[in-house]
Amino acid sequence: MLKIAYHPIYKHPLPEGHRFPMLKYDLLPKQLCYEGTCEKNNFFEPEIPNDKYIVAVHDPEYFYDLLNIKIPPREARKIGFPLTEDLVQRERIIADGTIKGCEFALEFGIAMNIAGGTHHAYTNRGEAFCMLNDQAIGARYLQARGLAKKILIVDLDVHQGNGTAEIFQNDASVFTFSMHGAGNYPFKKEQSDLDIALEKETDDATYLFILRDTLPQLIDQQRPDFVFYLCGVDVVASDKLGTLGMTIEGCRARDEFVLDICHKRGIPVQCSMGGGYSPDIKTIVDAHANTFRSAQQIFF
Repeated sequence: MLKIAYHPIYKHPLPEGHRFPMLKYDLLPKQLCYEGTCEKNNFFEPEIPNDKYIVAVHDPEYFYDLLNIKIPPREARKIGFPLTEDLVQRERIIADGTIKGCEFALEFGIAMNIAGGTHHAYTNRGEAFCMLNDQAIGARYLQARGLAKKILIVDLDVHQGNGTAEIFQNDASVFTFSMHGAGNYPFKKEQSDLDIALEKETDDATYLFILRDTLPQLIDQQRPDFVFYLCGVDVVASDKLGTLGMTIEGCRARDEFVLDICHKRGIPVQCSMGGGYSPDIKTIVDAHANTFRSAQQIFF
């Protein structure tokens, strides 16, 4: 069964006019159930995780400052959300969704998180709507419990996974692959193990050719026993915070390719949704829903 992390706290209240589309976290599970892609028993509700898995990734001083809402104002502004206890609790619960998703992926081949993909969270700071790096936390959880040795993070959000790159910069056991818009935030990139920066208006054919030419060879070289897939839909041409020229159909073909190769090679994969900022919320929800549709079709 496809297991999906979801908690009502994912839809966090924001000031009117805020550019982050928090509504998608409420609409996406409803759409998946309405259309029959999923049923209620596909979803599980994450909780507050054990802090030891968080501080295995994040500097304890930063984490406890976050818990106590003592982040300096200048650093807090970089996060992009008004900092509250509920927001921090939300971030911890999202991380638990990915942790538990790792276990379900080992059992069923794949698991999803309605939220997550917080790849701009560094060891000691947060930025760009990210405070705790959920997939980095998941990777350390797997390794601490002896459930995976070599991990591949496939980050196909339109923005480079700068926080993820920094966290694992000196760690050969986790290979970071980020394929993103060259002209997108962050404007000062970190160095992933493999970065592919794409020109503005990159179309479906070009994007998919590069991905198909890269990922199979990368898997052959690295031989991971677990994959984290960050499947942001901000690669579509309508995205307000993206620079690429892909269609929703091209984005779905991207997801199908990544998930199919994991399935065929028997590599468990955990998926976190990442970004999506198109002006029409229907576009965002449909593009994200395609990832779940593809997972159901390929794995079940």
